[in-house]
Amino acid sequence: MALTRIESYEVMYAANQFAPRIWLKKGTSYIGQLVFHPNGQSLPADGPDANNPSLHYHLDDFHNALDLLRNEKPVWLLYSGTGGGFENGIKTDAETTGEGETGLKRFAKH
Repeated sequence: MALTRIESYEVMYAANQFAPRIWLKKGTSYIGQLVFHPNGQSLPADGPDANNPSLHYHLDDFHNALDLLRNEKPVWLLYSGTGGGFENGIKTDAETTGEGETGLKRFAKH
């Protein structure tokens, strides 16, 4: 299982036949990409594309992935391998219990 810290990312939300994707970077080097396919479509297996892994998701997951990259620090690329039985994705470090999120009204009055 390889964990690589994601330091930055680039988003391409295409207006044509290309699938939206998020390129993950460490420094100035690309370390992988998240590729988003139409909902309900069969997803290709995760695997290397050139030298870096491509992880495949449905479009419903686009905002979840982007939310993690925008709001959590640090975020890691987890890549174990291609095919069934491998765990791949993006993950955060453990957070302290009760840390909470800033800007949320936890006990809003109605």
